[in-house]
Amino acid sequence: MPKTPLPISPRLRAILGLVALIAIALPALIVATAAPITPRPRIAAVPQRVVPQAELPPVEPLAYQDLDPDEARAFNKTVPFSTDPNPPARPFFLTGTVEDKARATDCMAVAMLYEAGDDTLGQRSVGQVVINRVRHPAFPKTICGVVFQGSERSTGCQFTFTCDGVLMRHAWSDEAWRRARETAALALTGRVFKAVGYSTHYHTDWVVPYWQSSLDKVARVRTHLFFRWTGWWGTPPAFRRAVSPSEPVIPALAALSDAHKTGAALAEAEAAKIEAAAAEGTLPAPAPGDADSFLVTIDPKLAPESYATLAAATCADRPYCKFMGWSSKARTPTALPLQPAQVAAMSFSYLRDHARGYDKPLWNCAEFPRPDKTQCMKLQMLPPAVPVTRPAAEVFKLETLPGSKVSVPVAKPAPDALTGVRRRVEMTGVPPKPVATPTATAEGR
Repeated sequence: MPKTPLPISPRLRAILGLVALIAIALPALIVATAAPITPRPRIAAVPQRVVPQAELPPVEPLAYQDLDPDEARAFNKTVPFSTDPNPPARPFFLTGTVEDKARATDCMAVAMLYEAGDDTLGQRSVGQVVINRVRHPAFPKTICGVVFQGSERSTGCQFTFTCDGVLMRHAWSDEAWRRARETAALALTGRVFKAVGYSTHYHTDWVVPYWQSSLDKVARVRTHLFFRWTGWWGTPPAFRRAVSPSEPVIPALAALSDAHKTGAALAEAEAAKIEAAAAEGTLPAPAPGDADSFLVTIDPKLAPESYATLAAATCADRPYCKFMGWSSKARTPTALPLQPAQVAAMSFSYLRDHARGYDKPLWNCAEFPRPDKTQCMKLQMLPPAVPVTRPAAEVFKLETLPGSKVSVPVAKPAPDALTGVRRRVEMTGVPPKPVATPTATAEGR
C-alpha cells in the first residue's frame, strides 16, 4: 500500500517562496544598479611592411583609428622613435616662371598656415614635408599638386584643410599671411628644416592614422609627429625625382591668392558672382528699342575668361541675342545701329541664334589675347570714311562680322536691261586707290 506524502506546513511553504523570490530579485537588482561597462576601442594592428625598391609605395587616404584624444596620446607615446640615421634633406630651389613661383609660394603658405597655424617652427616642419613629397616619385611633381592632392574627394585629401571646408570658414590676418609667405619663400629657395629629415608624413599627437604603424617615427615638433617610409623608399636616394616647374592654378585659392586669380580659377570664382547678379536682377539692361541686344561697358575687374559667362547670363533664355561689350565707357554706344568706328573699338561680342544653331563668343585679341585664334575677332580693311547716307537696315549687323559663319542672304544686282549691247567706254584717268586703314571688327582678331 503506497505511502501518503506528508503535507507541507504553511511555514515551510513561506520559506521556500521567499528563497525563490530572492533568487530572482537579487540578480535583477544587481544588473539594474551595476555601473555601465564602457567598451574600450581596440587599435587595429597593421603589420609593418617594407616596400621593396622595385615597387612604388602606395599613398593611402587619410583615415584615423577610433580613439579619443587622450587614448591617442597614450598610444602615440608607446611608439618608439627610429634609431636609424635621420639625415637632413638637401636644399630645394624652385624653378619656373614668376607666375609659377608665386603660385607655389602661396600653395606652400596656405599649407603652413592651415596645418601649423601662425607658428614659424611648425610651419617650417610642414613645409619640409611638402618639399620631401614633391621630390618623391609616389607624389605629384609640383608644390601645389602635393598640397591639394586628393582634394577633389572628401575622403581622399592628403592635407585635411583642402577638403573639409576650413578654407571658407576661417580667414587669417594679412600679417599672418605675410609671415607664412616669407617662411614659404625661404623653404623654396634653399632653407632646410633639418629636424624632420626626409619625413613624408606627419600627424598631431591626438590622432592615430591607420598608416602610422607602416612607417618609421623619426621626429616630434610641437604637437606633430613625423614619419618616413621604411626601407629604401625612406632614404635620400629615393628623393631625386625631377620636379616640374609648371605649377597649376588652384581654383580653391582664387579668393585668397592673387597668383591663383587667373585663368580657370578666376573664371570659376567670377561665375559665382555672375550667377548671384542674375538672381538679384542686376545684369545689364537691353539696348533701347531692341530687347535682344545689349551694349555693355565691361567691368575692368572682370577677367576676359568670364566675358562669355556674363554674356550668356545676360542673354538668359533668349533664343536670339546679341551681346556687345567695350572696355571703355567713353567708347560704349548708347543706341543702335552701330557705326564702323564703334565696331572697331569693340572688345567682345557674343551672338546666339538658336534657329541657325549658332552660339559663339569672340574677343578683340589685340586687347585680350586668346590661346585659341578662332575666338578672335578678325581685322578688316576699311577705306577712308566717305559721307554716305545708308538706310538703317544696311548699317552694321553682328551677323555680318567676318568669322561669325552665319549665312546672311546677299541681295543680287538687278539685271541689265540692255543685255548684249556693247557700250562705248570713255578713256579717262584712273583715280588713285584709297589707302586701306586696318581696323578691328567685332569678330575675330
